[in-house]
Amino acid sequence: MKKAKHFITVGTFDGLHNGHRALFGKLEMLAAQHQLKPLALYFPLPPKTLLAEHPEMTVLTLPDEKKFLFKKEDIPAKALDFSVCRNLSPEQFFDVLRTQYDMGGFLAGPDFAFGKNRQGSVDFLRAQCAQLKMPFDVAEFSVTGGEKISSSLIRKTLAEGDIVRANALLGRPYELSGRVIKGHQLGRKLGFPTANLDTGIYKILPLGVFAVKVRVGRKIYDGFCNIGFRPTVNPVHAKLPLVEVNIFDFKQSIYGRKITIWFVQKLRAEMKFNGLDNLVKQLKTDRELARAALKDFTFPL
Repeated sequence: MKKAKHFITVGTFDGLHNGHRALFGKLEMLAAQHQLKPLALYFPLPPKTLLAEHPEMTVLTLPDEKKFLFKKEDIPAKALDFSVCRNLSPEQFFDVLRTQYDMGGFLAGPDFAFGKNRQGSVDFLRAQCAQLKMPFDVAEFSVTGGEKISSSLIRKTLAEGDIVRANALLGRPYELSGRVIKGHQLGRKLGFPTANLDTGIYKILPLGVFAVKVRVGRKIYDGFCNIGFRPTVNPVHAKLPLVEVNIFDFKQSIYGRKITIWFVQKLRAEMKFNGLDNLVKQLKTDRELARAALKDFTFPL
């Protein structure tokens, strides 16, 4: 049998938020105490999303984003294949951790469950680890404002449009990446050219108008973004809303390029206007509100 070398935690870690950071901090501490290396094993997409009949807009961090964040946070991590893990009994799953990942200790979240139909419980893990004289611990929930910090809370907060709070829970601005695709080019005619983004089906899209930071290549710009169904012109009848970004002081053609936006503040809900003149008037107001919200906003990239 291989010599144990990893103190392991397992989860989906959707959002890689402040609660996860606290768990990873404890993982590093326990690993050091037991002269092991920390290792986070994660599912690139949440199992609930993979099993959902309607998986649209259910994910905070896509697989590439999650991989990047683990690297940025300097957390040793490896992806698990849910299609394999979902059919393993708790005993089989535990054996995979021990043999394939050289597990010498385990840190569980307080509501952690695993294996086929989530039959593996914290009590099962505790008993298995005790039998092998292997260190085992359970992390406590991180709490803010009387609520536990969780991916579910952040999803709810984004749906409510409270970007400032969602960002505080995440520990960074919520981000959205996508490839620029061609639209109807009405924004250009109105004096507000927009980049329409194809963001895929999984990423959560908060609805409304937002002040955003935009990365094109290596440069960061200010802008504002509308996410919705365009009730005033060319209404969109689809499951997924349209993402349109107006980048301030920007004149390049970027069709086909991937750009990233970070949400700073919600400006308003999407509205239906009585004619294009009223829409343009509101867009001018939105632009000034976005400039004001972004004026002193900085964050590490």
